[in-house]
Amino acid sequence: MSDQHTTVSELREIVQQFVAARNWETFHSPKNLAMSIAIEAAELMEHFQWRTIPESREVVTDPATLNEITEEVADVLSYTLAIANALNLDLSTALRNKMVKNAIKYPEGGTSF
Repeated sequence: MSDQHTTVSELREIVQQFVAARNWETFHSPKNLAMSIAIEAAELMEHFQWRTIPESREVVTDPATLNEITEEVADVLSYTLAIANALNLDLSTALRNKMVKNAIKYPEGGTSF
């Protein structure tokens, strides 16, 4: 399974089956899932909290740290897919629409950060 061969729909189904197999549907309210996304995002941020910008880019050279970061990103994605399932959101459409809005808000050649 890789990004090149896996659809968003397939990932959503994996998460849905995992949740259903554990009878977690009652706990997977939008409120709880939104909070879980924030918690997992905070755990991801901990890996970068005291690093400089160049140091943050160097995490790819440490396999153990990169593995931990990968797991936190997967947690964020898992809860994102779960909330999309709970609210019946079309993530592909949502992302495309948001990128159109962002392109208007932040045009090419604009000010850099």
